[in-house]
Amino acid sequence: MEKNEHLLKSRRFLPMFLTQFFGALNDNVYKQALLLVFTYGLISQQSANVSTLNNLAALLFILPYFIFSATAGQLADKYERAQLVRAIKLLEIIIMLIATVGFLLGSLWLLLTALFLMGAQSTFFGPIKYAILPEALKPHELMSGNAIFQSGTSIAILLGMILGGAVISVSAGNLVWISLTVVIIALIGYASSRFVLTQRVTAPDIQIDWNFFRTSFQTLKYAKSLPMIFLILLGNSWYWFYGATYLTQIPQLTQQNLHASENVVSLLLTLFSVGIGVGSLLCRKIGGTEVNIKMVPIGAVGLTIFAFYLAGALAFVPEKTGALLGLSEVFQQGWSYYHVMCAVTLLGISGGFYIVPLYAMMQAYSPRSHRARVVAANNILNAIFMVSSAIFSILILSILKIDLKILFSITAVLSAVFTFWLLLKLKPMLDTAQDSLED
Repeated sequence: MEKNEHLLKSRRFLPMFLTQFFGALNDNVYKQALLLVFTYGLISQQSANVSTLNNLAALLFILPYFIFSATAGQLADKYERAQLVRAIKLLEIIIMLIATVGFLLGSLWLLLTALFLMGAQSTFFGPIKYAILPEALKPHELMSGNAIFQSGTSIAILLGMILGGAVISVSAGNLVWISLTVVIIALIGYASSRFVLTQRVTAPDIQIDWNFFRTSFQTLKYAKSLPMIFLILLGNSWYWFYGATYLTQIPQLTQQNLHASENVVSLLLTLFSVGIGVGSLLCRKIGGTEVNIKMVPIGAVGLTIFAFYLAGALAFVPEKTGALLGLSEVFQQGWSYYHVMCAVTLLGISGGFYIVPLYAMMQAYSPRSHRARVVAANNILNAIFMVSSAIFSILILSILKIDLKILFSITAVLSAVFTFWLLLKLKPMLDTAQDSLED
């Protein structure tokens, strides 16, 4: 059996890994840069307030997942995927050139258009990358491949946020540098895509339905017809609900509960991202190379326990007034702050344990001819669950005026109940499923 650490040296895996890495990196460089441009008013055509722009930006990036995911899945099953990857990465270069014009002209609408197109590009890329993995890797490599993929993506997200913020910070309002950065990363991503191996076409005869809404409904309906697969997708999407609930509240948590500055927001996001990466790698090391569910309960228990741990840690943070605490000052505030940081890290690690096996099972047990469309259904459900998370948080925090710590506690209870139900339903199905990647 081939050792897993060799995957990063394999032509079957490395080009796709690098393509995904630089794609995630560029997404987050651009999104973080755009956030800071809005926040500090670095473009001349900014008439709306910062909060409105940030919410609009979030909506524009996630909207393509609702509209295009199903069509993206059809295309990924009908056409050769390596060629599609290269076409999508070429499109990324064009989108970043549009963004460059937006930065240089100070055009708000060009920047938002580029953001929507980046979301669309990511939407079309998603089904392809997760459909390629089970084709390119051997069954015993799937857990490892997904663990490395997830870890790499977490690192790319983290580096993207840091790099986007750093470029804006050091360029003193000169947006030429951020423009060059996103274009160069897009070029590197395209260069890596040139080495992705040619893939087998799994469903060349399917007819593409360009009615996006009908196709989305049909894609979800098909996924629903595969009970085991649908349960796995629900498990994946629950993680997106859970993660979105916590990550969205980190800025508010930092400001209101920790009385700390924006740098501390970055610190907590970093700890969460690093935690996911560590958890993903540990999942493979502890859980083994075979596709299995045994690490999911461990991850689920962690997502519940450490959510209560975070809520409890916040309860012991003393109230403060005056200037917001900086990054170095936070480390001088006592153990309550360290407990918060530890809880956020452990939540990330638990997330890695939870999500890696579910993604591997989605790929392993999906019918080969419909694999990309199953991933597309997963993306649609993820988008639905993320929007539901936003509505849920607004209901708890804004309408009911319930404390943030209570929101975290409620989410922890919901996570425990949902995962118990999921495992109860899923485990018998997995026990009887064939351990094969074939239809």
